[in-house]
Amino acid sequence: MSKEILYILLPDFAEHEMVYLAQAVASDEYALKENPKYVNKIVAPTLEPVKSIGGFRMLPDYSFDTMPEDYAALVLVGGFGWATPIADKVVSIVKHAIEEGKIVGAICNAASFMAKHGFLNGIRHTGNGLDQLKIWGGENYTNPGKYVNAQAVSDANIVTANGSATLEFAKELLLLLENDTPERIEMYYQFNKQGFCALFK
Repeated sequence: MSKEILYILLPDFAEHEMVYLAQAVASDEYALKENPKYVNKIVAPTLEPVKSIGGFRMLPDYSFDTMPEDYAALVLVGGFGWATPIADKVVSIVKHAIEEGKIVGAICNAASFMAKHGFLNGIRHTGNGLDQLKIWGGENYTNPGKYVNAQAVSDANIVTANGSATLEFAKELLLLLENDTPERIEMYYQFNKQGFCALFK
């Protein structure tokens, strides 16, 4: 299995929603890992730089046309691009990932995109509120009964989260990826959730 974690970035992506996950994958308390279990890679519609909502420009490693078939996980980073026609090009990518049993993460508007295309039907999930999932999903969203009012939800290798759940999103994906021991993942989560001053009085 490939070690690559692929982050799908559309124009006006929310850069903060990938930070905790990417950092835990690539770094430890001593800075960059010498031998990380996984490697972070960026996928965008083309190989041209893609702009975040904060104005940063990210240089993709792959385009939709050049991304590999094999990878460890697919992470759909939220933002405003999921409400535009370019998001339709991601449908086949997600469908293939789910069919292959890949780990898939979707946060914020990317979770709403998942509802729109029926990818949340049959699994427990969350997102930016049930009302938004219904609006985006329309007739394709048939699973409101398994909506969970939680920051992040993991079920059947799919992690969904609302836009304020960057850290919870990372935690659930790190556990699925077995990026570290559950104890160390929990320690990473608590350190960032509670803060230095709360933990080291």
